[in-house]
Amino acid sequence: MANNGIPTTTDFFSLDTATARPWPYALTLALVCLFAIWHVVTNLWLNEPGRWQNVIHFAGFAFIACASALPTDTSRSSRLRYWLNALFGVAIALAALWIAYAEDGVYERTLSMTGQSWQFTTLDWIAGFLVIGGAIELTRRLTGWIIPILVALSLAYILFLGELLPGAFRAASLPLDDVLFRSLYNDEGMFGIITTISSSNITLFMIFGAFLVVSGASDFVIELSKVVAARFRGGAAFVAVISSALTGTISGSAIANTASTGVITIPLMKSNGFRPRFAAGVEAASSTGGQLMPPIMGAGAFVMASYTGIPYATIVTVSVVPAILYFLSVAFIVRIEAIKYDIGTEQVAAMDPVKIRAGVLNFVLPLAVMTTMLVSGKTPGFAAGYAIGTLIVVSFFTPNRMGPKNITRALALGIKTSTMTAILLVAVGLINNAVTTSGLANTFALMIAQWSQGSLFIAIALIALASLILGMGLPVTAAYIVLSILSAPALAGMLADGVVLLQLVDGIQDPAVAALFALVDSPHVANVSTGMSVAAANELLSAIPFDLAVVIRPALVDATAMTGYLLTAHLIVFWLSQDSNVTPPVCLAAFTAAGIAGSRPMATGVESWKIAKGLYIVPLLFAYTPLVHGSPAEILQIGFFALFGIYAVNAIIQNYAEAPLHWWAYAVLPLAGLASFIPLSLMVNCLGAIGVMAVIYAGRRSRRTEIAVA
Repeated sequence: MANNGIPTTTDFFSLDTATARPWPYALTLALVCLFAIWHVVTNLWLNEPGRWQNVIHFAGFAFIACASALPTDTSRSSRLRYWLNALFGVAIALAALWIAYAEDGVYERTLSMTGQSWQFTTLDWIAGFLVIGGAIELTRRLTGWIIPILVALSLAYILFLGELLPGAFRAASLPLDDVLFRSLYNDEGMFGIITTISSSNITLFMIFGAFLVVSGASDFVIELSKVVAARFRGGAAFVAVISSALTGTISGSAIANTASTGVITIPLMKSNGFRPRFAAGVEAASSTGGQLMPPIMGAGAFVMASYTGIPYATIVTVSVVPAILYFLSVAFIVRIEAIKYDIGTEQVAAMDPVKIRAGVLNFVLPLAVMTTMLVSGKTPGFAAGYAIGTLIVVSFFTPNRMGPKNITRALALGIKTSTMTAILLVAVGLINNAVTTSGLANTFALMIAQWSQGSLFIAIALIALASLILGMGLPVTAAYIVLSILSAPALAGMLADGVVLLQLVDGIQDPAVAALFALVDSPHVANVSTGMSVAAANELLSAIPFDLAVVIRPALVDATAMTGYLLTAHLIVFWLSQDSNVTPPVCLAAFTAAGIAGSRPMATGVESWKIAKGLYIVPLLFAYTPLVHGSPAEILQIGFFALFGIYAVNAIIQNYAEAPLHWWAYAVLPLAGLASFIPLSLMVNCLGAIGVMAVIYAGRRSRRTEIAVA
């Protein structure tokens, strides 16, 4: 304590600090609470223009990010640094507000001039550079150097670097005024689509999560989870997987899901003994999987049904087994992590009935209101706002009443946990702008057909890469839409080519269909009616132009089968479009989880990518097995044995399977895993499963021996 009774280390968001020292902390805490209330009100009633809402959102968090760097002592130099930081935050906030205010003037001046350049005043230039530089600097302070470097490279790419690159990556350079305008005012820029996700959804879910924590609802979840945690190793993480899966399928946003459930599940996993970045990775991976979980699948099932004309019920039905595979893949790695770091049931205490009674209403009713409103079609922000109001009301029937002090604590906590994500998403808007402005995303998608050279595996790998690039600049649903338009028809055709190839090998007897191949420039056309080797058929298929292939395939493949291939292609694209949530360098769900866990964002991104590897395994099963269009018995057989293959992949990556892997396991696991994935080959599948079980059994024996010796 200092001589005046003020703690030498202060907490910017602490009610106790504000009470002990009214100036400047009480005033600042009041502003923080008003800022949190504004987020609720603006999404429920105010309906401000989107630009103003996003600018105010960034301005407030920019000031908070700077002013929260409180002095750790009362020396003159420390106080000077604090006030300089606070002034920097005020300058960024005022510059951002000016950007929104000046927008109409920029349009009017530009329209009145005959030139093509944007007419910025000197003050506009200063404000623009201050906002961009401030966003980059604050991102560096909060997340490290990687994202700022990517932002700098993105700006350089559309300013001058793209013109210097060769081939398809070459892009025309844009004038500085055009780059500034696009960065500030485009829907893909700093205050566009991505920032709207933060201002309309994420911050409200963070505030709602803080209310759950302060009201004791989080304690209720923790106590209730002990029923699971007391029976399974790493039970806390399994609770995170289940809750995030159920919430994510309704919310439609992996980021919002991470923000809402992560406030509870990540501290729960950390208290159970999991590493912070692993806990954050599990939450991000599970929340991402929520978009894949029937019956709602976020917005994906509705969009897919409208694009393909395939019934919604069909899409949901075929997605059940793949979704189970994904979540079990996450559960497997949780199990391995729990054993590897000796996280056992003994670390979980008995349930506290007092906390159960205190938190049950505060947890169940607000979540029920939020779920009902989401299902009825309300926006996530609207649902979160009403859930907060519900929680405040029902809390007065519990021991943990949400009076003025607790509401203040909850509002401050919600803003505190939102700061890093809010600043980060504004900075990511600069990357978004560069990706969309340069056409880089479309370039990647259009090159898939040419680069794949008829290889389905290469095509899927290229789509995964394109989805990652698109995901940097677009929300997941938008990325899926763009990528499905560009690549799903070609991918469906490649899937159908398997049927066409068999007919070419046997020979096509229908003269009208065989005549279609006369337009193909290939020596193998002469053998279309008589048959040919598999190699020759592959060469002929590769020579068919895309526009001719869309005519030939329907003539050779049954319409029902083509619909199945189209659905498979869309599911592959949809699953791969989710990877930007958990795959570096821009993994927004992982970054959101990192902010809650207090872990480094990029390290958390790598961890979440490892945990969410099912996003890549299941699409390969879509492509190479009848997991989508097979009979129920075939689907169940493929899904059951795929679990052994997925476990084998996890064990190899973690170098652990109930115990450190024996030398011989490195030879057995790849072969056994591959055998488990081979479709509808019961004998081979059984051998693969036996191989994986042998490794698990050997690991358990080794572990029992170590425990006995110890």
